[in-house]
Amino acid sequence: MTYLLVIGTRKGLFTATGEDRRTWEVRGPHRLDSADYASMSAVYAVGIDPHSGRILAGAESSHFGPSVWYSDDAGEHWREPETAPLVFPEDTDASLTRVWQFAFGETPGVVHAGVEPHALFRSADGGESFELVRALWDHPHRADWFPGAGGGAVQTILPGVWGGGERSPEAMTVAMSTGGVYQTGDGGASWAPANRGISAVFLPEGEPEYGQCVHKVALAPDGSMYAQNHHGVYRSEHPAREGWRPVEEGLPTDFGFAVVAHPHLPGTALNFPVVSQEVHLPPENRLGVYRTDDGGGRWVPATEGLPEEPYFGIVLRDAACTDGADSPGFYFGTRGGDVYAADDGGPWHRVAAHLPDVLCVRATEV
Repeated sequence: MTYLLVIGTRKGLFTATGEDRRTWEVRGPHRLDSADYASMSAVYAVGIDPHSGRILAGAESSHFGPSVWYSDDAGEHWREPETAPLVFPEDTDASLTRVWQFAFGETPGVVHAGVEPHALFRSADGGESFELVRALWDHPHRADWFPGAGGGAVQTILPGVWGGGERSPEAMTVAMSTGGVYQTGDGGASWAPANRGISAVFLPEGEPEYGQCVHKVALAPDGSMYAQNHHGVYRSEHPAREGWRPVEEGLPTDFGFAVVAHPHLPGTALNFPVVSQEVHLPPENRLGVYRTDDGGGRWVPATEGLPEEPYFGIVLRDAACTDGADSPGFYFGTRGGDVYAADDGGPWHRVAAHLPDVLCVRATEV
């Protein structure tokens, strides 16, 4: 079996291929354009379409500014749409800062993009052109959504998902900084917050209806969800609108950016703690990953194979993932430029070292 790893960094896009998740061939930075303008830009979002295998990358274009590039041959060749793929309508008085997230549902060709400023776009042609999801943009709460330290953006998109095993092609869950978790059940025509139980320590009201800074939400195979908040790790075993419960006990800190759910075991997830909102370093200056196998009741270090010496790079919200295979692999990259891979429960093996800051990682079987 061959595995493909797509790595977005502060300076360009890299890929890695391997047969056993231990030995990898790393390529890049890939040349997205002949002028190398996009090739050296920051790539905050990558996606791999499960239907077609197309790779999408959010990069900076010399023509359009923030744009989308795509490859249909595992990264060998790249194309940019002939017209700007992501454009806010004139009446919004907004302009695109960057793409933060790509997500794919059950319908081939449909891609959703979460962007900054807080917005959701939908494509029906594989990511070559997008339309703004107006109901979320026009939501009456929008006036109260504000940028966090990393910007104000939709940074999680879960198509078809209500939570708690409830699914529908008309449903979707998104999470944003700041604003929190929102859901639709009517194909995006209306949206409601789903933040009950999630804290907002930076607001006067400890648990408001909305306004939380939810860094990442990960979907477990039974429909439950894990959320890494701006202080606080949570799980929802029911539809998210019914509430969340804290599950950070046993972690060295409740702050972080990334969380990854096991694709087949509902109670299993990985977490990547960060000291605090002020100190973006690993706890005790050690690269650490924590694993739960009981839905957050107990977290244990999963650090075999990781450096034992002091380490100062953290894992950002989209820089960790699973490949979803029957026997799944897990992957993460750090702001120190290192990327690691592991079999389920196995030791970590370094994929690449000394890359630019790793911003996002996606993996699949090919």
